[in-house]
Amino acid sequence: MLRHDGALSAASVAERLGVSPSTVRRDIARLDHDGRLRRVHGGALIGEATEPPFATVAVSHQDAKDAIGARAAALVPAGAVVLCDIGTTVHRAVAHLHGRRVTVVTSNLAVYEEMVDDEGVEIVLLGGQVRRNYRSIVGFLTEEALLQVHADVLLLGTSGVRADGSVMDTTTIEVPLKRLMLRAADRTVLLADGSKFPGTGLARVCGPESLDVVVTDAGADRATVESLGNAGVEVVVA
Repeated sequence: MLRHDGALSAASVAERLGVSPSTVRRDIARLDHDGRLRRVHGGALIGEATEPPFATVAVSHQDAKDAIGARAAALVPAGAVVLCDIGTTVHRAVAHLHGRRVTVVTSNLAVYEEMVDDEGVEIVLLGGQVRRNYRSIVGFLTEEALLQVHADVLLLGTSGVRADGSVMDTTTIEVPLKRLMLRAADRTVLLADGSKFPGTGLARVCGPESLDVVVTDAGADRATVESLGNAGVEVVVA
């Protein structure tokens, strides 16, 4: 339930599971002690230890991510409004937008930090609750802000791409934001290194019909890439 909602009150857990609030509080205390969640007054929050921190993920497949990022950045036209998802590969793409006359809209704090000193780039930072572990902004305020946004290009990240081309994510609190980003953009570019093909994930973000371009590397699973191509998605190999 925490992975789905991000935060829970002890009372709501007790009602949903049909147990006493005292039982829930004891279990929350034990899970907090084990590092599985974070106990707060009246309930619990998803524990940062349940996913690797941004800095750890950033150095995984670093060369591939940078190459993919460079190819994805080349797809962004001059003057475009670019909506940037969370994720380390999206961050590498934005690093290749320095010096370009673009507007960057993002809930990704790493993207903001990358571009904040580039005076040629307009930055729109979406508001909401900060997820320190993964340097992103989430929640209903972020979702409301996205309803006001229209972008030319979305740079989308993923936890994995299934064999049928479905885009998956393991961090369910981010999934509603990804879906709203898809609605807000005219063109979607998915960035995913070969280790994510075919991939897994708890929640389905979208199918291949929502994608225009996938930028990956030579390590991507051939059958999955073929499935994307058959669905009309342009596949670019960095």
